[in-house]
Amino acid sequence: MPRPTGSSYPFSTLPDYLAPRLDLVFVGINPGVYSVARGHYFARPTSRFWPAFSRSALSASIRAALGREALGPADDRALLAYGIGFTDVVKTPSRSAGDLRPADFRAWAPKLRRRLETCRPRVACFHGLTAYRPFARYALGAAEGGWTLGAQPRHLGRTGLFVVPNPSPANAHFRPAEYVAWYDRLAEFLKELGRRR
Repeated sequence: MPRPTGSSYPFSTLPDYLAPRLDLVFVGINPGVYSVARGHYFARPTSRFWPAFSRSALSASIRAALGREALGPADDRALLAYGIGFTDVVKTPSRSAGDLRPADFRAWAPKLRRRLETCRPRVACFHGLTAYRPFARYALGAAEGGWTLGAQPRHLGRTGLFVVPNPSPANAHFRPAEYVAWYDRLAEFLKELGRRR
């Protein structure tokens, strides 16, 4: 299994599961205190991430390799061996992403850019526009507005940027099947990038 990089911070948070040249890095807004207490990404049982990811084409080869129908929070680190990593825009934990201030994003977004430039994944997938907007603004210098879900017109070097809906249960206007469809689109985006290179 690749060794994760940048996994220590001077406070309790989730480690970065990053390694050189991953296929995909999932980027959250920031770790929730519930997930930090359990030591895994998207650990809250009501999160839609693991159920949707497990039903998507994106995880099909991993599930086949493991001989399992579903993946869960305890699998987050193991996904490095299958080319998938995890990190956040802001590494400071909170009970809600709404607790973060603009200053948190200004401070942390450039650090995320450096982490991504170091490991150079094929795709960085942001969970929600709330994660992507401040990254685009503070790390890429993008002008305000025009951001939507899906493939982004900007790249970070050779890393493609993609945004899917945030799987938080607070994001109630997306149904479970819609999350699966977004991860399927992400799988197609990865394939398309592979065909171009």
